[in-house]
Amino acid sequence: MKLTKRIQSIKPSPTLAITMKANALRAQGRDIIGFGAGEPDFDTPENIKAAAVRAIAAGFTKYTPVGGIDELKDAIAAKMDRDHGLDYNRSQVVVSCGAKHTLYNLIQVLCEEGDEVIVPAPYWVSYVDIVVLAGATPVIVPTEEAAGFKMTPELLRGALTDRTRVLILNSPANPTGAAYSREELTDLAAVLAVMGITVISDDIYEKILYDGFEFFSIAAVSEEMKDRTVIVNGVSKAYAMTGWRIGYAAGPEPIVAAVTKLQSQNTSNPASIAQKAAVEALNGSQEAVGMMVEAFRERRDVIVAALNKIPGLTCPNPQGAFYVFPNVAQLYGRSFQGKVIADSTSLSAYLLDEANVAVVPGADFGADNHIRMSYATSRQQIETGVVRIAQALGRLG
Repeated sequence: MKLTKRIQSIKPSPTLAITMKANALRAQGRDIIGFGAGEPDFDTPENIKAAAVRAIAAGFTKYTPVGGIDELKDAIAAKMDRDHGLDYNRSQVVVSCGAKHTLYNLIQVLCEEGDEVIVPAPYWVSYVDIVVLAGATPVIVPTEEAAGFKMTPELLRGALTDRTRVLILNSPANPTGAAYSREELTDLAAVLAVMGITVISDDIYEKILYDGFEFFSIAAVSEEMKDRTVIVNGVSKAYAMTGWRIGYAAGPEPIVAAVTKLQSQNTSNPASIAQKAAVEALNGSQEAVGMMVEAFRERRDVIVAALNKIPGLTCPNPQGAFYVFPNVAQLYGRSFQGKVIADSTSLSAYLLDEANVAVVPGADFGADNHIRMSYATSRQQIETGVVRIAQALGRLG
């Protein structure tokens, strides 16, 4: 049986693979603490679940329009206006089966062979493979830890060519938690204006910010940037709705129409019941969001302080999302029972084998001197897991 070059050119999602391996080890009786999954450990808020139950009771269980029901599109447009002062109508909004699906669809309709997509590193693991699947070329632009892991105008300018089609911008970012200020986005927009590049703004963590940091969308810099930006978001992270699979895009009508056409030939509509739940998430009480963010902030403070006490680790303080991205390069070259820690992959394997702790290698995010740890888990798990890490690293020679 012959498989296509397309499928052989990509790898499985490493974050999902780590989670699956941790679950398999738990099933074997191992006490594994998982810092791998980017999934809130909270339950979906009750008002959202109740909306889904009402939809089932009302028989709202049939096909819907491919790009989402009008009620949800209106809720998304209202959210964009309320949160960012951005005006979108129904024809400028499309709902898909999760934000990952939305991103995949966008790259498929925007990019083809010969096109280049700028991807700042560290990057979310799926960006590169999504670009490769479209036949386009990901142009990886490493950012500096000292500069907050953020793309600068100089880095952006140096990456642009006459083949550049798209810039993917993620703020707050997975895996670093870095977030862009209004001024930083304005400076990037000034560079982009010269080339007329389309920006895919991945805003999935926009509600999860700390220390008074204010989210700002690059689409709000100017009307010109709004016309060249597609905002990607969803309900999974802010509302603990990962399994409901609702993502969406808001942007120029021709792009949205193309995504809708593509979706008509792959998944058709997102789940009808999940769409009704998403309407409640966006239109209903936001109290639960604030409670979850405050819990994440407390956990962030705990894990950052604890990791920075471990010799050989340095851990920046993230501005948003629910990940830390500690630098572990000082540990490279050390060994345990003849096995050398050469990179983030071997270190992650060591921590799983010797500490029963699952982390994700930074190499999968384009930054091999780091590991990613999600603190979307209980404080007790965080404290126990970091102690295990410290003990295991202390055994390295």
